[in-house]
Amino acid sequence: MEHRTDGATKVYQGISNTTQYVSFAVPATVLAVGLIDNNKTTLKKGLYLAESAAAATFITYGMKYSFQRQRPFKVTPDLTSTTTPHDPSFPSGHTSVAFATATSLYLAYPKWYVAVPAYTWAASVGFSRMYLGVHYPSDVLAGAVIGAGSAWLMYKANKWLFKKKPALVPEL
Repeated sequence: MEHRTDGATKVYQGISNTTQYVSFAVPATVLAVGLIDNNKTTLKKGLYLAESAAAATFITYGMKYSFQRQRPFKVTPDLTSTTTPHDPSFPSGHTSVAFATATSLYLAYPKWYVAVPAYTWAASVGFSRMYLGVHYPSDVLAGAVIGAGSAWLMYKANKWLFKKKPALVPEL
């Protein structure tokens, strides 16, 4: 907090503000491409991306209101935050959705050039939440685990739901 600058604060606020837009735009874009190309595989990937963000959000908000952890700026009088969220602190919702998006994007498209920017963005979102004074490091860590875990669980669930059934051989 002592080393915050106006420029860095604006940058981190901007990064933090991208979370909902990116987490909506990525699955929406993949779904649109799947619809335009009439490609069932791409459509399934788009749905999977959306499911992952939704699962992370659902789990995160269930935990937030179960734990009811106060924000750091409310507990520490000397700490000032750049924004004043009104929901509980633990876990970080921005971080969980960012990591759900990054992980699901990587699992859907397992290439290094997908993983590096996706996880760099997600980690930047997590750091921005601490920089802005609205989360503890444990909030961000839990959000990252919940987001990545939600994406992985949805990946496994989709693999199970869409596994290919063996062709039935008619009896002679």
